[in-house]
Amino acid sequence: MTSFQLRTGAPGARILAFGHYQPSNVVTNDDLAKTMDTNDEWIQSRVGIKQRRIAGPEESVVDMAVQAGGKALASSGLSPEDIDLVIVATCTQEAQIPNASARVADRLGITAPGAYDVNAACAGFCYALSNASDAVRAGSARNVLVVGSEKLSQWVDWTDRSTSIIFADGAGAAVVTGAEEAAVGPVVWGSAGDMADRIYIKDRAGFLFQEGQAVFRWATTALHPIAREACERAGVDPSELAAFIPHQANLRIIEAIARKLKAENAVVADDIVNAGNTSAASIPLALSRMIERGDVPSGAPALLIGFGAGMTYAAQVVRIP
Repeated sequence: MTSFQLRTGAPGARILAFGHYQPSNVVTNDDLAKTMDTNDEWIQSRVGIKQRRIAGPEESVVDMAVQAGGKALASSGLSPEDIDLVIVATCTQEAQIPNASARVADRLGITAPGAYDVNAACAGFCYALSNASDAVRAGSARNVLVVGSEKLSQWVDWTDRSTSIIFADGAGAAVVTGAEEAAVGPVVWGSAGDMADRIYIKDRAGFLFQEGQAVFRWATTALHPIAREACERAGVDPSELAAFIPHQANLRIIEAIARKLKAENAVVADDIVNAGNTSAASIPLALSRMIERGDVPSGAPALLIGFGAGMTYAAQVVRIP
């Protein structure tokens, strides 16, 4: 039998760059108050959101992913020819076939990459980032484009104030490559399938439903041990974190997890205030904006944790590019 040689993977993986995209249409709480029984004070006191971005009818999940992915690729210093795997995390595709990743790759000029979508809802980016890191370390890919892109506005009942005040649209992306020293830590992930009926879309004609109080109780009690374990596996004490970027679900949830984690020196992402909940896009979108503003130094450790429908969750420590 003819022998063959495996392509040796890198010892570790790191993130080269981030990029993000937000639709231009800003919808404030006062705008929502014109069409439903709500007001700015009520919304801010419950979820912490002041405004959100909503995509136009002509903007798709793929369109936004291309924008964010193109910025991450440009910032990475790599060319489209250098990318051999594209992963798009999304739960709001307009149609399930064809997948988003192959179309994103084609529009960015990435030729014949591996391409697949991940649906782990709001934990999707962390799942996809872990898959990218593993692929690089195993030698299955050299460089990976990872994108979280969501158009939640098309799955929301805009007469339902329990959901329409929360969800929004946008995309964030990262480029992952090999490294001599790991800068993407081990993932801690899991799910609570017995709670899958707390967030769901019933069918193709349905809207997103969320049992808000149940999700709040679960997130504020179950997730901080996951976040702490991700730090332990990466060999980083929470006090050493420069940034904490949780899924931007609800400002009160974010503050509760951060408080229990005791990451006193970390800048805590609060992108939800002006961006809303963008599901799988929220973590890369928030971190990309933090880097753009200069809120976190290059090389510093940051903790990511995504959580949402399923109920899926995933956390890992990364080094800021």
